[in-house]
Amino acid sequence: MSITPYRWVIVASGGLLGCVAMGAMFSLPVLLTPIARTTGWSLTGVSTAMTFAFVAMALGSMAWGSLSDRFGPRLVVLTGSILLATGLALASRATSLVQFQLLFGIVVGGATAAIFAPMMACVTGWFDTQRSLAVSLVSAGMGMAPMTMSPLVAWLVTIHDWRTTLLIVAAIVTVVMVPVAFLVRRPPAVPGETAAPVGDGPQAGMSMAQALRSPQFTILLLTSFFCCATHSGPIFHTVSYAVSCGIPLIAAVSIYSLEGLAGLGGRVAFGILGDRFGAKRVLVLGLLVQAFGALSYTAVRELGAFYAVAALFGFVYAGVMPLYAVIARENFPLRMMGTVIGGTAMAGGLGMATGPIAGGLIYDAFANYAWLFVGSFALGVGAFLIMLTFRPFPKERSAPAVA
Repeated sequence: MSITPYRWVIVASGGLLGCVAMGAMFSLPVLLTPIARTTGWSLTGVSTAMTFAFVAMALGSMAWGSLSDRFGPRLVVLTGSILLATGLALASRATSLVQFQLLFGIVVGGATAAIFAPMMACVTGWFDTQRSLAVSLVSAGMGMAPMTMSPLVAWLVTIHDWRTTLLIVAAIVTVVMVPVAFLVRRPPAVPGETAAPVGDGPQAGMSMAQALRSPQFTILLLTSFFCCATHSGPIFHTVSYAVSCGIPLIAAVSIYSLEGLAGLGGRVAFGILGDRFGAKRVLVLGLLVQAFGALSYTAVRELGAFYAVAALFGFVYAGVMPLYAVIARENFPLRMMGTVIGGTAMAGGLGMATGPIAGGLIYDAFANYAWLFVGSFALGVGAFLIMLTFRPFPKERSAPAVA
């Protein structure tokens, strides 16, 4: 593949699309109280829309990824952007809790899934070198959402009601994401739709069925699930845990913000390390550190200690996530990247859905979060051990030249 400067346009486009899409979806936690206060809907009921969104995003990831393999990332990302704006606008007009849960949870969550897997797959195809850094930068763009879109939504809802705020977010999605979607192009290494998969990368002759049945794909799915299940509980319950330790709410929220900020640095750092030392090696080490990072929360009670653990934990858990796409690209043909990366995203999304529920059940049963962090540690060790069993496909030998 010839190196072209346009590949960095793809990276920037992916980061911006991810930032706005994730920011739109994560506007709900900011609007949670205003929605409940003005509609009379319960906080639990409104929050359920976010659970639906996580599940829809998880289940939609593989489907959108497969569509991007077939029709190209531009059409899929454009369709997802339009659907996301439509879902937000319709959710702002919901007259019942069930309507809101379905429109925001299923439509918005499902549309958000159209961005991650297709863009990650697209970026991996544009890079032969610096691939880990490239996908990490796209992931970092998505990680900017809590520091950009969330404050914007918080400011908007102080001026307007929640319905108008959601309409404005829908307009932002339309104005920003739809034009940027037209910048997305197929990687130049992808052959035409009717062409044979020559030069398609590793395992070029592999069929989709062979890929999905392979131990390598299964291990990536299991590792992604256990990895996300490891950090989902601590992420969602850090603020509540800090408050239960006597830390004021405002200070407790700052712990979560620091965790997110550290994650931005982790994405870039792990991308550089992955390029230098190999994505699998860095991922395995990161998974082990993540496990001990989760366990470390059991030993903290003071604000300074919370900051230290949150910085380490955020740095590591955010850093490891883009490496799954790199490993997928190193082992599977480019023509099925959307499906493979979508599968890992689906598994990760289902893992993320376990943490909030598990943490709530544990706290209700024991009146503390200790077992949540112990359980997260066990899941993290499980992810580490599973990934240790990953073996790349054997290198394919070139056919001998015919005289």
